[in-house]
Amino acid sequence: MNKTQVRFNNEKLQYSAVLIKALAHPLRLRILEYIDSQGVINVNHIYNTLKLEQSVTSQHLRLLRLAGVVNASKEGKYVHYDINYPILHKAEKAVNNFLGK
Repeated sequence: MNKTQVRFNNEKLQYSAVLIKALAHPLRLRILEYIDSQGVINVNHIYNTLKLEQSVTSQHLRLLRLAGVVNASKEGKYVHYDINYPILHKAEKAVNNFLGK
């Protein structure tokens, strides 16, 4: 009987889990679609347009930021978001490879 060896890079595995968790939520996907349609957008426009609570929007954006899916830049009292497309493309490729597509 052969013994299977399981080896993962723990750091990459942990990041992958954060990334997939960030992308696997319907509201976060809605937020990403809206940011994508606007390019760079102020957080106030996000929650007002999508009719969300400011705190809910901020929490979802925080997870997207931690996963590296969105970039945030502060200009005065406003935070602007844009999508980190290279990360999204890598995630899409990884999921498609995993699913054999």
